[in-house]
Amino acid sequence: MINNKVLSIILGGGQGSRLYPLTQERSKPAVPIAGKYRLVDIPISNCINSDIKRMFVLTQFNSASLNRHIKNTYHFSFFSSAFVDVLAAEQTPSNKGWFQGTADAVRQSMHHFLRHEWDYALILSGDQLYQMDYDKMVKAHIKNKAKISIATIPVTAKEATEFGILKSDENNVITSFIEKPDASLLPDWTSDVSDEMKSQGRNYLASMGIYIFDRKLLVDLMNNPETNDFGKEIIPQSIGEFKTLSYQYEGYWTDIGNIDSFFEANLGLTDDIPKFDLYDRSKRIYTHARMLPTTKVSGTALEKTVIAEGCIISAAKIEKSVIGIRSRIGDESTVINTYMMGCDYYQKLDEVLDTNIISMGIGKRCFIKNAIIDKNSCIGDDVRINGGPHLEDTDNDLYTVKDGIVVIKKNAVIPNGMVI
Repeated sequence: MINNKVLSIILGGGQGSRLYPLTQERSKPAVPIAGKYRLVDIPISNCINSDIKRMFVLTQFNSASLNRHIKNTYHFSFFSSAFVDVLAAEQTPSNKGWFQGTADAVRQSMHHFLRHEWDYALILSGDQLYQMDYDKMVKAHIKNKAKISIATIPVTAKEATEFGILKSDENNVITSFIEKPDASLLPDWTSDVSDEMKSQGRNYLASMGIYIFDRKLLVDLMNNPETNDFGKEIIPQSIGEFKTLSYQYEGYWTDIGNIDSFFEANLGLTDDIPKFDLYDRSKRIYTHARMLPTTKVSGTALEKTVIAEGCIISAAKIEKSVIGIRSRIGDESTVINTYMMGCDYYQKLDEVLDTNIISMGIGKRCFIKNAIIDKNSCIGDDVRINGGPHLEDTDNDLYTVKDGIVVIKKNAVIPNGMVI
């Protein structure tokens, strides 16, 4: 089988400052999405669905919760060679520093990879939302005798200035690369795309940050300590020297590296037909299996709302929101355009009933709009949070405002009657 020759390397990213404060206490791949999953579940699930079952996840910041999630989630047969291992940056006799970039992370971890048999390395990002069959990409790589393959997605002229843009010939071989081109340069950077993509004005091929390398080439490239990043150095330098294939993907894909795109991607799940399909059996997303009770809803008007298991809800109204596991929302509260991540555990009943304690979840008579509520947050009664462009960016111990989105920090306690 071809996929027995593939080793997957998932790049967890750096400090994740663009996703702060969600990355204040956790690594970027461990950030909760869609009410019950973690970001790292996306590339891991895509690998499993593509029958690629040997994976390393590379990270270096706040990796404890990521380690715990992977250890508790991904168990394979004792007689299988499948595994998901986390590799955090480590000091060795030959290296005493942190990862300096995506390529440097692979370089520093190469001695772990070489203990396994593989012909092709599949290198993935840990902060993207998409469902892709890597098996087709691997087969295209082998069929075309490429040394490097890059997954590309057609984008519009407006989007192209934010990506690395590739130009390919009639055989899908990449001939040139430019990083975040100025709009004035774009007429020279169109590529051959499908008629459907042309009709949408998506004529430019953006790199998705998904790569396949032949083993020998990757090992040789990693011997150069001067190159630290795939997108900025390795790929541009390799295009003219080694056969590099563009593998076009036309499905839903979004880079959720900042608060705004993260918020938009999660609320997009409430659409009647969401672009990211969690209900497709052939593309299912795996995560930690929890033994939680059913969700209980009392007297609540629900409109375009996704609710995870184990919640207790008696709000007046919830609209276009994602409500995560073990969430509690009190009487007469209204929640609109909000991603509530939920809780890691249930409080005891006497704590919930104690009026002197602000319990986890949202209290009574609250109004919450345009917000992200991180795990285990405690929001008191009569709290009003009204996010939007009228709010200036700010950061304090309880919450952060970015691009008009109010992010209540993990474990924060918002007192009764507070207005944001």
